[in-house]
Amino acid sequence: MPMSESKTETDPDFPHASAPEVGLPLAATLPQLASDDEFSKYLLHSHGEMVAVFRSLAEQVVQVTLVFNEGRDMVLSSLISYNADSLIFETGANAELNRRALQANKLFAVSFLDKVKIQFIVNGVTSVELNGRSAFRAPRPESLLRLQRRENYRLSTPLARPPKCKISFPTADGKAFQLEVDVADISGGGVCLAGLPASLPLAVGTELSTCSIDLPDVGMVAVKLQARNFRAALGRAGANTQRVGCQFIGLPGATATLIHRYIMKVERDRKARELGLG
Repeated sequence: MPMSESKTETDPDFPHASAPEVGLPLAATLPQLASDDEFSKYLLHSHGEMVAVFRSLAEQVVQVTLVFNEGRDMVLSSLISYNADSLIFETGANAELNRRALQANKLFAVSFLDKVKIQFIVNGVTSVELNGRSAFRAPRPESLLRLQRRENYRLSTPLARPPKCKISFPTADGKAFQLEVDVADISGGGVCLAGLPASLPLAVGTELSTCSIDLPDVGMVAVKLQARNFRAALGRAGANTQRVGCQFIGLPGATATLIHRYIMKVERDRKARELGLG
């Protein structure tokens, strides 16, 4: 297959989409590409299937992050070209990081293609020159992870009618303190809670074991949440608040079905409005 060339461009949405969770090393957010782990069913081994992904990465000039040294270093790159045996990546802007990349025995390549996570491992890179530009040549990977799971789809909830999440916190006198906040987005894997007081003492890993979410037109679901990341925000009245990304813990199948039903309903309603049918 001849080399396929493309121009250099970055995707402004990628840093947000791929940023590791607060408090976790980048390496901890990368699933290992082992044949016996939970991601194995999303692994591509076929040469033809992988080439189709490489072609899209190159043609759409999608940003690819090369992660190495156990997540301590990374180079922002893109796939310039590919053939049956190797991949050619653009070098990064930092000469020292490029040098370290050349010394690494293994690099994780992470990207997002049409909102689907793409990840593969390359066993080292070498320095080459292509059309007068320095580049990295990497051997073609043995497998490629295309993590396209329905539960990973994250829905931004309607601003006019967001789901409400009630959280119960134990107090020193043994009584429960209840807080109600908006659900800013939701997926089968978790939620983003908006409007929590900035003074609320939460940390990565904090479990919110008594929560209920009111899904408009679908019903109330009881869930257990674990805080995974945080972001400062301003509330409607200008007060300091925080947005907290939470992961569902032990989500029952019936509850997951109701969440997917809510997501599908909101999406259908949005499409109907766009078509002038709602």
